[in-house]
Amino acid sequence: MRKIILASQSKARRELLKQIGLTFQVAGAHVKEEHRQRGGCARLVTRNALLKAQDVAKGCQSGVVIGADTVIFAGGKIIGKPKNVSDAFRTLKLLSQKPQWVYTGLAVIDIENSRVYTDYEKTKIYMYRLTDSQIRNYFKKVSPLDKAGSFDIQGLGSVFIDRIEGCFYNVVGLPLAKLAKLLRKAGIDVF
Repeated sequence: MRKIILASQSKARRELLKQIGLTFQVAGAHVKEEHRQRGGCARLVTRNALLKAQDVAKGCQSGVVIGADTVIFAGGKIIGKPKNVSDAFRTLKLLSQKPQWVYTGLAVIDIENSRVYTDYEKTKIYMYRLTDSQIRNYFKKVSPLDKAGSFDIQGLGSVFIDRIEGCFYNVVGLPLAKLAKLLRKAGIDVF
């Protein structure tokens, strides 16, 4: 079995990899993510995922490194993790007023074979309109600070969702079907 390294400290991503039965190590990437949308959201998240995977891969002799990056596009701008609770409040208020797109970029680096595979996924989310009180009460139970868009679709934030169009796991932070295809190219089959 080849060594798999997840270039992310995300608890949600770790749980998703465990869910599909992968054994892996975690190594946090130390890179400055790009935030400008030159060339669109898909290009941005794919580039950031690759930067993270490359940073971790340079410290490894062998194995396969997985990098990922997620942003939300709404109201004509890119939304990542909030800077503070006030920022999280404004973000969640905005997201509940109109549909948004969640983009996750993926990068898989096969170290031994010097191969790099990238892809992305996008999912459209429709939320119910939230009141200020609902947002404040949500923040009392869930920290929004480590979540792109300030909410967790797999937890209590799920009650905000009217519907989604596309991959649910993309919204959690790791589109599993796309990841499985990239891993297969690198010689790792989930089955």
